[in-house]
Amino acid sequence: MQTYQFTLKANQRPETLERILRVIRHRGFYVVALQVQTENNIAHCDFTVKSERTLSLLVNQLSKMYDVSAINLVQA
Repeated sequence: MQTYQFTLKANQRPETLERILRVIRHRGFYVVALQVQTENNIAHCDFTVKSERTLSLLVNQLSKMYDVSAINLVQA
């Protein structure tokens, strides 16, 4: 399995993190590590995920989400 890291900025709303995690799970990725910090109603999330699939499948779906404003890939 490949391990990927990315950061994500999203609007801080009660349901946002749940929706993000649901997309990650439905795309066949496992969350290995998650760190969330909030500032000025923006959630800064650092994810480490594992999967046999390519990360682009997940990033394309996350970028379509209304509350997600930015996704940055972290080079390993």
